[in-house]
Amino acid sequence: MFKKIAILLEMIKFEHTVFALPFALIGAFLAARGLPAMSVFGWVVLAMVGARTSAMGFNRIVDRRFDRANPRTADRALPAGSVNLWEAWGMVIIAAGLFFYACYNLNKLTLQLAPFALGLTFFYSLTKRFTWLCHLVLGMALAFSPLGGWVAVRGTLLDFPYVLSLGVLFWVAGFDTVYACMDADFDREVGLFSMPSRFGRQNAFRLAVVFHLIAFVLFTVTGILAGLNYIYYLGIVFTGGALFYQHLVVNPRDLSRINLSFFTMNGLISLTLFVATWLALIF
Repeated sequence: MFKKIAILLEMIKFEHTVFALPFALIGAFLAARGLPAMSVFGWVVLAMVGARTSAMGFNRIVDRRFDRANPRTADRALPAGSVNLWEAWGMVIIAAGLFFYACYNLNKLTLQLAPFALGLTFFYSLTKRFTWLCHLVLGMALAFSPLGGWVAVRGTLLDFPYVLSLGVLFWVAGFDTVYACMDADFDREVGLFSMPSRFGRQNAFRLAVVFHLIAFVLFTVTGILAGLNYIYYLGIVFTGGALFYQHLVVNPRDLSRINLSFFTMNGLISLTLFVATWLALIF
């Protein structure tokens, strides 16, 4: 059983929960102007783990036919047969249940927003079939993270710094556009949509740069609107450097270091902004 669970967690890249979770915590910490109640903190973490696990499981299920045909993804658990369809659906349902239960234990508005947040993450997995704007849809789905953290603490949308969610939207759209470059040729052949398959890798990289510049500006404005001190802006400087480095080590002709760009740098960005926000609120 434990081996099967490990395979399921690897299938959805569970460790990549680090992308969205810190932004949910940023929303919660901004709402509380510091560390929220530990019960709220715990339910926010469980809600994010449940939502991300359910959404990624659903993505793997609906994309299994394409994953089987794509040499890059053919060894994933579902197409390789190490996990069967019912096991994957079981994980999706259990994780969704955890998400809704956590939202229920927070407050009424969090529970009311939960279906929209989870539904949008599910919807993203289908958008690749009909629009190259799919990267922006994924960004919109993850933009619910800080909003959810805020609502979990305050139970209202009043005073939420929406520029933070917009920053997450463009940050995610930027790195997802770069990541999609690996499958540009395959997507074009099978009729899937993405910015690289529609506009070519070179133009997709240019769009990703624009998205990340917008995200950087919006993250900076967040600090101004939230009244954060210099510690937050030290985190912003690091974020700018990490965004620049991503585009320095990967280019349309050489995607060999994309894991460094996509996973390592983006994980550091989300964690850095969270720690910088936390420290700026307590000092």
